[in-house]
Amino acid sequence: MVCVNTYSVNVMSIMRRTATARKVIGKKVVKGKVYTYEYFTLPLNLYLPKNMVEKWGTEFIVERDEERGIITIKAKKALEGT
Repeated sequence: MVCVNTYSVNVMSIMRRTATARKVIGKKVVKGKVYTYEYFTLPLNLYLPKNMVEKWGTEFIVERDEERGIITIKAKKALEGT
């Protein structure tokens, strides 16, 4: 019974929310030549690999565990498929 109570306390400390990936296009000038690059980001300045967004889309679930200091990112499409 103690394990059940500990588990429920841990579940309560997890903050879960839905987030949409945002595409950022940057420009950099090096020796007179302009380079452009793009990347994807979530709130809290979490960067996502481009192939992850291409595979799973832009909708993600962000889980923050305050006690352990762990942030977990899960694709919404992956969770719907299971």
